[in-house]
Amino acid sequence: MSLEITGRCQLTCPSHCYAQAGPTRGHGTMALGDWLRIIDEAVALGATTLQVIGGEPTLHPGFTELVEHALRLGVNVRVYSNLQRIREDHWALFEHPSATVATTVYSDEPAEHDAITARRGSHAATVGNVAEALRRGVSVHVAVVDLGGGQRAEEARAAMLALGVRSVHLDRVRPVGNATDGLPSASALCGRCGMGKAAVLPDGSVAVCEIGRFLTGGSVAGGASLAAVLADGRWAEATARVPRRPGADPCPPDCAPSNDTCGPSKGDTCNPAEDL
Repeated sequence: MSLEITGRCQLTCPSHCYAQAGPTRGHGTMALGDWLRIIDEAVALGATTLQVIGGEPTLHPGFTELVEHALRLGVNVRVYSNLQRIREDHWALFEHPSATVATTVYSDEPAEHDAITARRGSHAATVGNVAEALRRGVSVHVAVVDLGGGQRAEEARAAMLALGVRSVHLDRVRPVGNATDGLPSASALCGRCGMGKAAVLPDGSVAVCEIGRFLTGGSVAGGASLAAVLADGRWAEATARVPRRPGADPCPPDCAPSNDTCGPSKGDTCNPAEDL
Protein backbone atom coordinates (compact mmCIF):
# COMPACT_ATOMS: atom_id res chain seq x y z
CA MET A 1 0.00 0.00 0.00
CA SER A 2 1.44 3.36 -1.03
CA LEU A 3 0.47 6.43 0.96
CA GLU A 4 1.13 9.63 -0.97
CA ILE A 5 0.85 11.98 1.97
CA THR A 6 1.84 15.23 0.25
CA GLY A 7 2.37 16.90 -3.08
CA ARG A 8 4.98 19.26 -1.69
CA CYS A 9 8.62 18.79 -2.66
CA GLN A 10 11.77 20.91 -2.56
CA LEU A 11 12.51 19.85 -6.14
CA THR A 12 10.62 20.69 -9.31
CA CYS A 13 11.67 18.07 -11.91
CA PRO A 14 9.76 19.95 -14.62
CA SER A 15 10.30 17.40 -17.37
CA HIS A 16 9.21 14.16 -15.77
CA CYS A 17 7.68 14.12 -12.26
CA TYR A 18 4.62 11.88 -12.56
CA ALA A 19 3.06 13.41 -9.41
CA GLN A 20 3.72 16.97 -10.62
CA ALA A 21 5.05 17.72 -7.14
CA GLY A 22 6.82 20.94 -6.22
CA PRO A 23 7.48 23.62 -3.61
CA THR A 24 4.10 25.31 -4.10
CA ARG A 25 2.01 22.17 -3.75
CA GLY A 26 0.13 21.44 -0.52
CA HIS A 27 -0.30 18.39 1.68
CA GLY A 28 -3.75 17.60 0.33
CA THR A 29 -7.07 17.30 2.13
CA MET A 30 -6.38 14.16 4.15
CA ALA A 31 -5.93 15.01 7.83
CA LEU A 32 -3.41 13.23 10.05
CA GLY A 33 -6.24 11.22 11.62
CA ASP A 34 -7.36 10.09 8.18
CA TRP A 35 -3.90 8.74 7.37
CA LEU A 36 -3.64 6.97 10.73
CA ARG A 37 -7.01 5.34 10.08
CA ILE A 38 -5.97 4.21 6.60
CA ILE A 39 -2.79 2.68 7.98
CA ASP A 40 -4.85 0.70 10.48
CA GLU A 41 -7.29 -0.40 7.78
CA ALA A 42 -4.55 -1.37 5.32
CA VAL A 43 -2.86 -3.54 7.93
CA ALA A 44 -6.18 -5.11 8.89
CA LEU A 45 -6.73 -5.99 5.22
CA GLY A 46 -3.39 -7.79 5.13
CA ALA A 47 -0.93 -5.18 3.89
CA THR A 48 2.59 -6.21 4.85
CA THR A 49 4.43 -3.21 3.43
CA LEU A 50 3.48 0.46 3.50
CA GLN A 51 5.35 2.83 1.21
CA VAL A 52 5.24 6.45 2.37
CA ILE A 53 5.76 8.81 -0.54
CA GLY A 54 5.02 12.29 -1.86
CA GLY A 55 6.11 14.78 -3.08
CA GLU A 56 8.66 14.65 -0.35
CA PRO A 57 7.03 12.80 2.58
CA THR A 58 9.38 14.17 5.24
CA LEU A 59 7.90 17.64 4.62
CA HIS A 60 4.50 16.53 5.94
CA PRO A 61 4.04 17.74 9.54
CA GLY A 62 2.72 14.32 10.58
CA PHE A 63 5.41 12.27 8.85
CA THR A 64 7.16 11.05 11.99
CA GLU A 65 3.92 10.11 13.73
CA LEU A 66 2.65 8.22 10.69
CA VAL A 67 5.81 6.17 10.26
CA GLU A 68 6.06 5.45 13.99
CA HIS A 69 2.44 4.28 14.00
CA ALA A 70 3.00 1.93 11.07
CA LEU A 71 6.14 0.48 12.62
CA ARG A 72 4.30 -0.14 15.90
CA LEU A 73 1.81 -2.23 13.95
CA GLY A 74 4.61 -4.51 12.84
CA VAL A 75 4.57 -3.89 9.09
CA ASN A 76 7.49 -3.04 6.84
CA VAL A 77 7.74 0.65 5.98
CA ARG A 78 9.52 2.07 2.95
CA VAL A 79 10.04 5.82 2.82
CA TYR A 80 10.66 7.16 -0.66
CA SER A 81 12.53 10.40 -0.11
CA ASN A 82 14.64 12.75 -2.19
CA LEU A 83 17.01 12.82 0.82
CA GLN A 84 17.52 16.55 0.55
CA ARG A 85 17.23 17.27 4.27
CA ILE A 86 16.96 14.52 6.85
CA ARG A 87 16.55 15.38 10.53
CA GLU A 88 17.91 13.33 13.38
CA ASP A 89 14.45 12.07 14.32
CA HIS A 90 14.04 10.87 10.74
CA TRP A 91 17.27 8.90 10.94
CA ALA A 92 15.98 7.27 14.13
CA LEU A 93 12.96 6.02 12.15
CA PHE A 94 15.05 4.84 9.21
CA GLU A 95 17.30 2.83 11.52
CA HIS A 96 14.36 0.68 12.62
CA PRO A 97 14.85 -2.92 11.40
CA SER A 98 11.49 -2.87 9.59
CA ALA A 99 12.20 0.39 7.76
CA THR A 100 13.89 0.99 4.43
CA VAL A 101 14.69 4.15 2.51
CA ALA A 102 14.49 4.59 -1.25
CA THR A 103 15.59 7.49 -3.42
CA THR A 104 16.25 8.49 -7.02
CA VAL A 105 19.55 9.49 -8.60
CA TYR A 106 19.82 10.71 -12.19
CA SER A 107 23.53 11.02 -12.90
CA ASP A 108 27.00 10.68 -11.48
CA GLU A 109 27.60 14.25 -12.66
CA PRO A 110 26.23 16.77 -10.13
CA ALA A 111 25.45 19.37 -12.78
CA GLU A 112 23.38 16.94 -14.86
CA HIS A 113 21.46 15.67 -11.82
CA ASP A 114 20.82 19.23 -10.60
CA ALA A 115 19.56 20.29 -14.02
CA ILE A 116 17.01 17.47 -14.00
CA THR A 117 15.74 18.30 -10.50
CA ALA A 118 15.94 22.06 -11.12
CA ARG A 119 17.68 22.53 -7.77
CA ARG A 120 21.34 23.38 -7.43
CA GLY A 121 23.08 21.20 -4.87
CA SER A 122 20.43 18.46 -4.98
CA HIS A 123 22.93 15.83 -6.14
CA ALA A 124 25.30 16.58 -3.27
CA ALA A 125 22.46 16.41 -0.74
CA THR A 126 21.00 13.14 -2.04
CA VAL A 127 24.30 11.33 -2.47
CA GLY A 128 25.59 12.65 0.84
CA ASN A 129 22.57 11.28 2.67
CA VAL A 130 22.79 7.97 0.81
CA ALA A 131 26.31 7.70 2.20
CA GLU A 132 25.06 8.66 5.67
CA ALA A 133 22.32 6.03 5.47
CA LEU A 134 24.91 3.38 4.64
CA ARG A 135 27.12 4.57 7.51
CA ARG A 136 24.18 4.18 9.90
CA GLY A 137 23.32 0.72 8.62
CA VAL A 138 20.04 1.87 7.06
CA SER A 139 18.65 -0.32 4.29
CA VAL A 140 18.73 1.95 1.25
CA HIS A 141 17.62 1.36 -2.35
CA VAL A 142 18.31 3.59 -5.34
CA ALA A 143 16.44 3.91 -8.61
CA VAL A 144 18.20 5.58 -11.52
CA VAL A 145 15.55 7.07 -13.79
CA ASP A 146 16.76 7.48 -17.36
CA LEU A 147 15.21 10.38 -19.27
CA GLY A 148 17.20 9.51 -22.39
CA GLY A 149 19.17 11.93 -24.52
CA GLY A 150 22.56 10.59 -23.49
CA GLN A 151 21.93 10.96 -19.75
CA ARG A 152 24.66 9.33 -17.64
CA ALA A 153 22.25 6.81 -16.12
CA GLU A 154 24.53 3.78 -16.35
CA GLU A 155 27.34 5.79 -14.81
CA ALA A 156 25.01 6.82 -11.99
CA ARG A 157 24.16 3.20 -11.33
CA ALA A 158 27.85 2.28 -11.24
CA ALA A 159 28.58 5.18 -8.89
CA MET A 160 25.88 4.06 -6.46
CA LEU A 161 27.16 0.50 -6.47
CA ALA A 162 30.69 1.77 -5.87
CA LEU A 163 29.41 3.83 -2.94
CA GLY A 164 28.14 0.62 -1.36
CA VAL A 165 24.44 0.58 -2.25
CA ARG A 166 23.53 -3.04 -2.82
CA SER A 167 20.20 -2.45 -4.53
CA VAL A 168 20.36 -0.18 -7.58
CA HIS A 169 18.45 -0.49 -10.82
CA LEU A 170 17.53 1.50 -13.87
CA ASP A 171 14.04 2.61 -14.79
CA ARG A 172 12.64 4.77 -17.56
CA VAL A 173 10.37 7.78 -17.48
CA ARG A 174 6.67 7.05 -17.81
CA PRO A 175 4.54 9.33 -20.03
CA VAL A 176 2.39 10.61 -17.17
CA GLY A 177 2.39 13.84 -15.18
CA ASN A 178 5.06 16.29 -16.31
CA ALA A 179 6.33 13.79 -18.86
CA THR A 180 3.32 14.15 -21.15
CA ASP A 181 1.60 17.05 -22.86
CA GLY A 182 -1.54 15.01 -23.42
CA LEU A 183 -3.74 12.66 -21.45
CA PRO A 184 -1.95 9.87 -19.58
CA SER A 185 -2.37 6.41 -21.04
CA ALA A 186 -2.73 3.07 -19.31
CA SER A 187 -0.26 1.73 -21.88
CA ALA A 188 2.46 3.43 -19.82
CA LEU A 189 1.78 1.09 -16.91
CA CYS A 190 3.53 -2.18 -16.15
CA GLY A 191 0.39 -4.28 -16.35
CA ARG A 192 0.35 -5.23 -12.67
CA CYS A 193 -1.17 -2.09 -11.15
CA GLY A 194 -4.03 -2.85 -8.80
CA MET A 195 -2.97 -6.48 -8.45
CA GLY A 196 -2.16 -6.79 -4.77
CA LYS A 197 -1.38 -3.09 -4.41
CA ALA A 198 -3.05 0.29 -4.33
CA ALA A 199 -2.16 3.90 -3.61
CA VAL A 200 -3.97 6.52 -1.57
CA LEU A 201 -3.39 10.03 -2.92
CA PRO A 202 -3.30 13.31 -0.94
CA ASP A 203 -7.00 13.98 -1.58
CA GLY A 204 -8.02 10.50 -0.45
CA SER A 205 -8.49 9.05 -3.93
CA VAL A 206 -7.54 5.38 -4.18
CA ALA A 207 -5.58 4.63 -7.35
CA VAL A 208 -4.32 1.38 -8.86
CA CYS A 209 -0.78 2.62 -8.11
CA GLU A 210 0.99 5.95 -7.81
CA ILE A 211 2.11 5.89 -11.45
CA GLY A 212 -1.44 4.99 -12.51
CA ARG A 213 -2.89 7.82 -10.44
CA PHE A 214 -5.32 8.68 -13.23
CA LEU A 215 -7.11 5.36 -12.62
CA THR A 216 -9.02 5.73 -9.36
CA GLY A 217 -11.77 3.62 -7.89
CA GLY A 218 -13.20 5.73 -5.11
CA SER A 219 -12.05 7.76 -2.14
CA VAL A 220 -11.39 7.23 1.55
CA ALA A 221 -11.90 10.91 2.30
CA GLY A 222 -14.72 11.77 4.66
CA GLY A 223 -14.45 8.54 6.61
CA ALA A 224 -15.09 6.03 3.83
CA SER A 225 -13.34 2.76 4.57
CA LEU A 226 -10.55 1.34 2.46
CA ALA A 227 -12.29 -2.03 2.44
CA ALA A 228 -15.45 -0.48 1.01
CA VAL A 229 -13.53 1.25 -1.76
CA LEU A 230 -11.68 -1.91 -2.76
CA ALA A 231 -14.94 -3.88 -2.82
CA ASP A 232 -16.76 -1.28 -4.93
CA GLY A 233 -17.49 -1.75 -8.60
CA ARG A 234 -15.58 1.43 -9.43
CA TRP A 235 -12.38 -0.20 -8.18
CA ALA A 236 -13.02 -3.21 -10.38
CA GLU A 237 -13.56 -0.88 -13.33
CA ALA A 238 -10.32 0.99 -12.63
CA THR A 239 -8.21 -2.15 -12.40
CA ALA A 240 -9.89 -3.54 -15.54
CA ARG A 241 -8.51 -0.59 -17.50
CA VAL A 242 -4.92 -1.68 -16.82
CA PRO A 243 -3.62 -3.62 -19.85
CA ARG A 244 -2.55 -6.99 -18.46
CA ARG A 245 0.60 -8.24 -20.11
CA PRO A 246 1.18 -11.98 -20.50
CA GLY A 247 2.59 -13.44 -17.31
CA ALA A 248 1.92 -10.30 -15.29
CA ASP A 249 1.93 -11.56 -11.73
CA PRO A 250 0.81 -9.35 -8.85
CA CYS A 251 3.43 -6.91 -7.66
CA PRO A 252 5.22 -8.32 -4.64
CA PRO A 253 4.78 -6.17 -1.54
CA ASP A 254 8.31 -4.81 -1.84
CA CYS A 255 8.01 -3.94 -5.51
CA ALA A 256 10.67 -1.40 -6.38
CA PRO A 257 12.94 0.22 -6.36
CA SER A 258 14.60 -2.75 -4.68
CA ASN A 259 12.91 -5.79 -6.14
CA ASP A 260 14.64 -7.20 -9.19
CA THR A 261 11.55 -9.21 -10.18
CA CYS A 262 10.01 -5.88 -11.11
CA GLY A 263 13.12 -4.55 -12.79
CA PRO A 264 13.49 -3.63 -16.44
CA SER A 265 15.99 -6.43 -16.90
CA LYS A 266 13.08 -8.86 -16.62
CA GLY A 267 10.54 -7.08 -18.75
CA ASP A 268 8.60 -4.01 -17.83
CA THR A 269 8.66 -2.75 -14.30
CA CYS A 270 6.06 -2.07 -11.68
CA ASN A 271 8.57 0.23 -10.08
CA PRO A 272 6.78 3.21 -8.59
CA ALA A 273 10.10 5.04 -8.74
CA GLU A 274 9.46 8.38 -7.19
CA ASP A 275 10.72 10.72 -9.90
CA LEU A 276 11.82 13.41 -7.51
